[in-house]
Amino acid sequence: MDTTPLFDWLRDLGSSTGTGVPPWFEIIGAIIQSFVLSCLLGAVYRSTYRGQGFSQDYIHTLIILSMGVTIVMMVVQGNPATAFGMFAAFSIIRFRHSVGQSRDIAFVFLAMASGMAIGARHYLLAWATVIVICAIIYLFSKGDLFAPARMSHVLRIRVNNDINYDTAFETCFRDHLLRWDLISVESVQAGLMTELRMNVTLKDSRKPSAFVSDLQLLNGNNRILLTSASPELIVSE
Repeated sequence: MDTTPLFDWLRDLGSSTGTGVPPWFEIIGAIIQSFVLSCLLGAVYRSTYRGQGFSQDYIHTLIILSMGVTIVMMVVQGNPATAFGMFAAFSIIRFRHSVGQSRDIAFVFLAMASGMAIGARHYLLAWATVIVICAIIYLFSKGDLFAPARMSHVLRIRVNNDINYDTAFETCFRDHLLRWDLISVESVQAGLMTELRMNVTLKDSRKPSAFVSDLQLLNGNNRILLTSASPELIVSE
């Protein structure tokens, strides 16, 4: 049985016949490429995210957006009138929720750019650009490049009113801290105690227990709360 006509029909199905639409197998291949690249973007975003309000829906949005832009680019290719109409329609679309961080906007833009490149058949450009940019983002995040000089922890300590906190903790601070700044002094428990709030930088931020133990000996085992200034980690009292 000669199957050549069947294969010819499958090959020509959806092929360009004056409409500018690419063959069906190229459409499927472009969507798959867009999906893989957007998943790579999502993985890099997830591994470099430093906030507390991570959203899985945002990753899904990046993937859907990239594939959608790819389809739009393939539809409007070679048809300026359709292109203007489609992008005019897209201009009225708004996110339901506001974008939490400025880097989120950059990832949206990158997902759209990769989808546009795939839809315009610039496959090498899309792959090379996404891989290189993702590598740069990952290295910048892991190397903590351009990080501001900041305190490592926030310290809240309660002391009895008969303790002179100006000098009582000075030796302990010099032993365990690189820097400390007093933020506020508050009277608590109906004026029976004083609570100090400070920004501090530990000499070894991985071992806060020794610092807390020494402080407890000086403040009579009253309440001490040492909180990491980093959004990913909270160190208990």
